[in-house]
Amino acid sequence: MSIRIKGLMVIVSMSVALFLTGCAGEEGKSGSAGHSAHENMEHSGSGELPENLKAAENPKYEVGSKAIITDDHMPGMDGAEATIVGAYDTVVYALSYDPTNGGERVENHEWVIHEELKDAGDEPLNPGDEAIINTDHMAGMKGAKAVIDSAVSTTVYMVDFTPTDGSDKVTNHQWVTEDELTPAE
Repeated sequence: MSIRIKGLMVIVSMSVALFLTGCAGEEGKSGSAGHSAHENMEHSGSGELPENLKAAENPKYEVGSKAIITDDHMPGMDGAEATIVGAYDTVVYALSYDPTNGGERVENHEWVIHEELKDAGDEPLNPGDEAIINTDHMAGMKGAKAVIDSAVSTTVYMVDFTPTDGSDKVTNHQWVTEDELTPAE
């Protein structure tokens, strides 16, 4: 094959790959579909914790122990073995918001904890209440005005895990609730 034909094949292949990636990206932006919006989450985090967050005194899953994730906040999460990095007692919220970066509305985002809401006070918020998000689990989240969809007082966990879809290891993922974990065998 001539160099021109090989070059043309490379250009066509790259164009197709870019086109398909763009299509997949548009699908992932569909914030109203619930979990599909979580594809844009910051999968690994710094492990930095909000002020005033209290470690759980008697968590079901101790720091350093293993558990199986039973929810799919993002691709490859359901069924992954997690190592517990932190356990905290708090109020956890599912909430809906319009991203500050102009992205599509995100509905029922799971999870933001009470300590990640700006000026939330000491009392838990209730469904229908509004709050300003003070964390950046996803692009456009920090500073967004949110409506609380649900509120649950529980233990939340920061976890490390290797996704079941073969993607890179996730470290310091915030947050998984106690009922989204089962004991590792």
